[in-house]
Amino acid sequence: MKLRRHPSGAEGLTLRSKLTVRRLLGEATAGVSARPMRSALTIVGTVMGITSLVATLGVSKTAGNQIVARFDAVAATEVVIEPAGSGNAQRASTIPWDAEARAMRLNGVIAAGTISAVNTRGARVRSVAVANSPTSEYDIPMYAGSPGLFAAVKTKLRTGRVFDAGHDLRAERVAVLGPGAAAQLQITRVSQQPAIFVGNRLFVVIGILDDVSRQPDLLDAVIVPNDTARSDYGLRVPGRLAIDTSQGAAALIARQAPKVLDPTDPSRLRASAAASPKRVRDEIQSDTNSLFLILGAVSLLVGAIGIANVTLVSVMERIGEIGLRRALGAGRRHIAAQFLTESTVLGLIGGTIGASLGVLLTVAISAVKQWTPVLDQRLVVAAPFLGAVVGLVAGLYPALRAASLQPVDALRAGT
Repeated sequence: MKLRRHPSGAEGLTLRSKLTVRRLLGEATAGVSARPMRSALTIVGTVMGITSLVATLGVSKTAGNQIVARFDAVAATEVVIEPAGSGNAQRASTIPWDAEARAMRLNGVIAAGTISAVNTRGARVRSVAVANSPTSEYDIPMYAGSPGLFAAVKTKLRTGRVFDAGHDLRAERVAVLGPGAAAQLQITRVSQQPAIFVGNRLFVVIGILDDVSRQPDLLDAVIVPNDTARSDYGLRVPGRLAIDTSQGAAALIARQAPKVLDPTDPSRLRASAAASPKRVRDEIQSDTNSLFLILGAVSLLVGAIGIANVTLVSVMERIGEIGLRRALGAGRRHIAAQFLTESTVLGLIGGTIGASLGVLLTVAISAVKQWTPVLDQRLVVAAPFLGAVVGLVAGLYPALRAASLQPVDALRAGT
């Protein structure tokens, strides 16, 4: 209490309220803990929102790194050399038959092989007929390749083997089937040296592929050696050259390979290398974040509505207390500050719990997927404060409502 002069000139005793930050936090904490179950249910929305935000950004960042790692292992190490131009210009620029050997001389090249579509002149493919059993014919494409093609396109072999330089040099009629072609022809193993007919020409199947990381056209094709295609189908030149490089060497190989394959005029050959993995990762992260951030924002909105509702109910329940505080000298700003602090504390608690759950969820998902978790420390630190801001904004209206109550009306309503 402090002696103050009344505006009329008389002296008297009036009450003057002084609410420190420490007392304000104590009052807010007491208000929140007075109804623990209600407070716990109130912060669920904020917890869900912050958890969604932290987990979404953490998982997308972790997944982005995994995407880049896989991209580096497959796409970012691939270079394809093709003739530039079209029509007559394309026929004038050719890839040499020894392109594989030339490319292997470059530092940074792990594997290389030519691949060409073979014109079989409409010949259909069938497996060798079994006695008294009908045989179906299929339009299965044929590709010719050099021995290094299978390593260059990262094939996985299901059974058998792939052809080698000896098969190619002797122009032997051997074939490797893609998994789709093998399924059509109903060939599942090569232990009995199964054969297929392409038109009237018989080829012995020596291997069946299981998968191909690059050049997916090979999945449903019959693959034969280059010299076999040259001898039987008049293949003139290789169609393109596939190169597998060391990580980080693709751009350099893309510049050097045309000069090695066509020293007189490298511009007649076009080298294609994969796009930057960082750009691909950023694009994927952007798409993923946009989707889940919306979900997180909706959860935060639900949490804010819950805090606002509970704070408003608290104001209605404590009208008598508000009237008493006002009668004892508390100002409007003190009442508003008390309820704002309570809602902010609720948001801060929800943000802290949500950030912790988001981190745990990111680590759990990474452990299940056998990924290395990547977390943005700034987000983890800022998440509790984001929850506090949500609580502060949510408590604005209830706090203003409480501050606008007149002491007499509040005391009358609270009795």
